[in-house]
Amino acid sequence: MTASDPLTIGGHTFTSRFILGSGKYSYDLIDSAIHHAQAQIITMALRRTTQAADNILSYIPKDITILPNTSGCTTAEEAIRTAHIARELSGSDFIKLEVVPDKQYLMPDNYETLKATEVLANEGFIVMPYVLPDLVVARQLVNAGAATVMPLAAPIGKNQGLTTKSLIQILINELSVPVIIDAGIGRPSEAAEAMEMGAAAIMANTSMATAANIPLMAAAFRLGVQAGRQAFLAGPGRVVTKGAVASSPLTGVSHA
Repeated sequence: MTASDPLTIGGHTFTSRFILGSGKYSYDLIDSAIHHAQAQIITMALRRTTQAADNILSYIPKDITILPNTSGCTTAEEAIRTAHIARELSGSDFIKLEVVPDKQYLMPDNYETLKATEVLANEGFIVMPYVLPDLVVARQLVNAGAATVMPLAAPIGKNQGLTTKSLIQILINELSVPVIIDAGIGRPSEAAEAMEMGAAAIMANTSMATAANIPLMAAAFRLGVQAGRQAFLAGPGRVVTKGAVASSPLTGVSHA
């Protein structure tokens, strides 16, 4: 999380690898995300932009990137229409693409998301699609022009952590675009683990918004993301599955 290790999305660079999802927005949450977690990107649902713009936008400094999203859309057509309105209102080509017809578990529709990505990427949007971690679909999204792929770690708002860890690792290993973990991260330790795996960034909302001390939790997330990223860049040591390996050499040890 330094200028020498930037996060690049659609040609734009950021020094922070923590992104705030603002669904449970409050002054404390947004202020803490900016000042304690050092977020440089904050999501914005269109319905909140139009209904409560003064309440949210007044909290956010001008140097923070607003990432409009299509929260609430259930089809590709709805998401495309919402993205167009969001670009008109925000002046930004960024769009966090969410197509979620399932109302019980809030699972994204990968097929409809792919349809919307194909259209929006061709129209010049920087598309950041939220999806179930499916390698076949993820590759199709990249081929369609997605700037990132954003798999869920667990169902939205659950704080359950990396329940899809093995599938996310496959995406990280195989995709040429940043893989940003979206929903499910509940603890800074889980953010660190995801970053150690090679995730490009972490998006979190509920884990901070429901914490007893939001500023302290925001700072903890910053440190967790930084530690995980540094560990990934350092290259974790080997894992030995049988026996043990002495940490000190045995040469020169006298034997009775």
